[in-house]
Amino acid sequence: MPILKTTRLSAVFLFILASAGPSFFRQESAPKSGGLLRVQGYPELPPHRLDPAQGDWPFITQNIFDGLIRMDDDLGIRPDLAEYWQVSDGGKTYTFFLRKNVRFHNGRELTSADVKFSLERLLRPENRSPYASFFVPKVVGAQEFHEGRAADVAGFDALSRYIFVIRWRNAFLSAPALLSMSFARILPKEQVLAQGKDFFYRPVGTGAFKFAYWMRDPRLNIVGVRLERSESYFGRKPYLQAVEYSPHFTLDQFRQGDVDVMPYLWDGLARTGCQILEGGPLNTTYLLPSCAVPPFDRARVRRAMALALDKERLAQSFASTAYLRRPTDNFIPAKLPGFFPQLDAGPGPNAVQARRILEEEGFFYGKPFPPVVLYLEAPRSEDGLRFYRELERQFAAVGLSLGLVFYRNLEELRSERRPYLVKVDWPMDFPDPENVVQHLFAGPAAFGRAIHGYADAELEALLKSALVEPSRTRRLEMFQAIEKRLGKEMPAVPLYSNEQRIAAQTSVRGLRIPALGLYYLNLKAVWLDRKEPRP
Repeated sequence: MPILKTTRLSAVFLFILASAGPSFFRQESAPKSGGLLRVQGYPELPPHRLDPAQGDWPFITQNIFDGLIRMDDDLGIRPDLAEYWQVSDGGKTYTFFLRKNVRFHNGRELTSADVKFSLERLLRPENRSPYASFFVPKVVGAQEFHEGRAADVAGFDALSRYIFVIRWRNAFLSAPALLSMSFARILPKEQVLAQGKDFFYRPVGTGAFKFAYWMRDPRLNIVGVRLERSESYFGRKPYLQAVEYSPHFTLDQFRQGDVDVMPYLWDGLARTGCQILEGGPLNTTYLLPSCAVPPFDRARVRRAMALALDKERLAQSFASTAYLRRPTDNFIPAKLPGFFPQLDAGPGPNAVQARRILEEEGFFYGKPFPPVVLYLEAPRSEDGLRFYRELERQFAAVGLSLGLVFYRNLEELRSERRPYLVKVDWPMDFPDPENVVQHLFAGPAAFGRAIHGYADAELEALLKSALVEPSRTRRLEMFQAIEKRLGKEMPAVPLYSNEQRIAAQTSVRGLRIPALGLYYLNLKAVWLDRKEPRP
């Protein structure tokens, strides 16, 4: 009897395998070395320079330059130029031990003097790096250097040729995440000093790819950039021989197979048989109400407004297919470690309940709710108009009226006396909850404060403690408490996350959109499965 059972199970298993077809048995090919990968970027063409401190072309700079630390596709922290590091003094001192015999593309060996120079360059006021603010209040002596009162940053110490130390003013648990970003890359000190701004037109780094040349059109305008594999790279060499990146590559070129990767800008791409990938980045869209202007100065009114919103329909109001918009109730992105999708946010949009709450707040019967203005960033666009019309329809179901203004500068809000909402797309500069909370909801210099005018002493105290907390578990608990506080006070309404969508030829292997998005593609893992790789 047992033999009969085994026979039947085997027969069923063989039937399943046979039904699956030949693809079930196909083995993945071994990675091949060589070939040229062509990537179409997003439509805008960045400045014709490659300066990490300015955030230029991060897709390119993060492949030319390395940092002390790198972040993998799943937000894991990994060694890079630093072979390892030690944390001491209660989390205030990080000691980095550099790899030996790491070479810049010009052949010169990397030393700790290059690290000190590169990080200090981020803080020089004349460079006007938008990322200086992440270091100035946190590193010992950074404020004095930034203000011209010190010749160097006391907290950046090249202790020996291969040992570099950072001393933070307080425990800083998110230091590895910050140092892994594309703006914290390491440059060759003497070459930057000798060439000045010219260095960034033909840069030299330690990365897996080296700058080859600017791509130009027949009129000699720069339309893209070409990178080539660095044979001196200290880690595993990339499979690809070269990469070309340009916003000017076309859909027709992709259809003909001359371009390998492009944003999913047209739904018809799915019918070409190509790969469609979705993922990253840590980007959330919010509606920020005027918390200092009645009646949005009342938390209950703000919660009623949030309850009236159908986030799914708002997310679907856009025509662009390059992003997949997923409704969310999270203020801090759920993709960050320790944060999960909110499951207790209620049954979803409820115009009847929202109306009832507003009636209880004294509106509609003898006291109309004042007209609300939606501010969208200029220029005027069809996507913006579609979003407005959908929001206007949802507000009308509750008995609210909505106007529209396209703004060019947030200073325009200063004279606004009507209650208003501002749609804000917030891309994270580095993957840590403080990058959301500190910039949108707390602190006098917060970007969000200029919009909503919201101030909460309890939230400020929680954030202040979280920023210096040396315990990772306790720090996470504090940010989780902040998330709950934001849900109660509703100084903003999280609408949806924005995941990127890209199309790739079937010959492209090893491609994955990391949590940080398309700009952080790991090109070292990509290879081309072609019989005759493009030269």
